[in-house]
Amino acid sequence: MRAKSAVREADPETVSDDFKLEDFLPHRLAVAATRVNRLMSHRFEEASGVSIPEWRVLAVIARFGVLSPSVVGERTNMDKVKVSRAAASLVARGLLKQSQDPTDGRGRLLRLTRKGAGACQSLMPLAHSLEDELSQGLGRAEWTTLQKALVRLDQHVLAIEQPDVAEAAD
Repeated sequence: MRAKSAVREADPETVSDDFKLEDFLPHRLAVAATRVNRLMSHRFEEASGVSIPEWRVLAVIARFGVLSPSVVGERTNMDKVKVSRAAASLVARGLLKQSQDPTDGRGRLLRLTRKGAGACQSLMPLAHSLEDELSQGLGRAEWTTLQKALVRLDQHVLAIEQPDVAEAAD
């Protein structure tokens, strides 16, 4: 006897047609982010062999200096595994140096090497160029509005996720 399939076709008469995935904001943001990341990934891989997670690790360490992997994760919104893999790859290629945290025997600290600083420096113009190219798809006022709206949306999502933290910040 064959088991019934768990997948069934929807009955068109009972399915509401007012929901369109392509108009659903979370889906639209995910699609746009995926496309931008894919474009950035191709450009960065061609220019330097650096992946997007690796670039994020390099960029945040270049900006803030010596950081623990957990702080890198917080500042880049990347999970531990992604940060760990990116950092390990960058250490293996001589772009980052990893050392023991003197204040926490189990902790690690990440810092740019000279080679890593040079790689980061050479990728900055590419990052700026890509952002400029993306901004050309919108007017100046639209681009500014988009930037502000993304910050506000991010803050609002954090407030929804963590209402106690948002209340304390007010």
